[in-house]
Amino acid sequence: MGTAALEVADIFRTHGPAWRQAQRSHLSLGQLKVMTAIEQCRSAALGGHVLRCEDCQRLQVAYNSCRNRHCPKCQARAAQRWLDARQADLLPVDYFHVVFTLPAPISEIAYWNKAVVYGLLFEVAAQTLRTIAADPRHLGAQIGATLVLHTWGSALTHHPHVHGIVPGGGLSLDGERWVACRPGFFLPVRVLSRLFRRLFLEALEQEHRAGTLQFFSQHAALADPKVFARWLAPLRRCDKKPFAGPRAVLAYLSRYTHRVAISNSRLVAHDERGVTLRWKDYRDKDRGQGKTRHKTMTLSPEEFMRRFLLHVLPGGFHRIRHYGLLANTHRRECIDQARQLLMPEAPGALPEKVGCGVAEQIRPTFVCVHCGAVMLIVETFARGQPIRTPHQRGPP
Repeated sequence: MGTAALEVADIFRTHGPAWRQAQRSHLSLGQLKVMTAIEQCRSAALGGHVLRCEDCQRLQVAYNSCRNRHCPKCQARAAQRWLDARQADLLPVDYFHVVFTLPAPISEIAYWNKAVVYGLLFEVAAQTLRTIAADPRHLGAQIGATLVLHTWGSALTHHPHVHGIVPGGGLSLDGERWVACRPGFFLPVRVLSRLFRRLFLEALEQEHRAGTLQFFSQHAALADPKVFARWLAPLRRCDKKPFAGPRAVLAYLSRYTHRVAISNSRLVAHDERGVTLRWKDYRDKDRGQGKTRHKTMTLSPEEFMRRFLLHVLPGGFHRIRHYGLLANTHRRECIDQARQLLMPEAPGALPEKVGCGVAEQIRPTFVCVHCGAVMLIVETFARGQPIRTPHQRGPP
């Protein structure tokens, strides 16, 4: 039997208690909750159930998940549910991937001001896209966008940025026709970059004047408005190629929506040297002579946990947001109107859903790993209760 795959939970279970005690005055309540959730996920501490296969009668004990949005093991099903819910929003157009990024100096103060700075990143990115798209010199249309916040780089460092998926066009300003963008081109990058930079800096300065930003240690001097004004640095922005089609966009975005700082699959080893993980060095431009951007690094367990917990979001903060035509308040009406303008021969028709048959939609929750048959719950046990194996059925 092979060795069990290494998980983030293994590192927290082994080193978390001692590190939690040593860092108790430096960890937030949110970070402590994430540590506990990951340590207890799919263990007897959260309770569970006993399954029996309908065919081979084998028994299996399954523990409950923590369902914490920062847990690497609890995101796959959440991503699939999100993907299924978004199928009805697809339009028969190209989609574009845009990324708005904060530079390192602002990322440093963002860590102590997560709700404020992350919120500005969302709002200013959406405002930038909608403003430039509405300009008749560029697109002259009302567009929609779905933005997803990520706060990490490949090496688990603090690197706040939002990924956006935008349909390649929008409703005309009078709402009477669909305005498509040029093939392979959404909006000019430099124009977007300049507006985003200006709007973000203005909004950040406004938050500073309102006293909502906090500064500590080496950044304490930034509380002075003059020092803060001199310190602000330009922001960066990039634009990516369009997707192959509307189906590809959802499959791609679902990988971003419920991603956490690091997946279990990137962990290589956990031994006396520390925690070894795979990462991608985007700064390495020279890939000749056998060089590759894909590398490994080894961190101490304490440094690994510190970097992982950098990315715990404030309680109640939404990391997936919809704007413009895709805003939750009027999404259905706008999608129907756009679809009627794009497909006049079949007004109001919804895109064909994958697996629309009843048999394909209803999938068993638990499947036997030995024979593939459906497994049924025959017993449940609460948190901390001992697991009792139910009696095997006797011959009929």
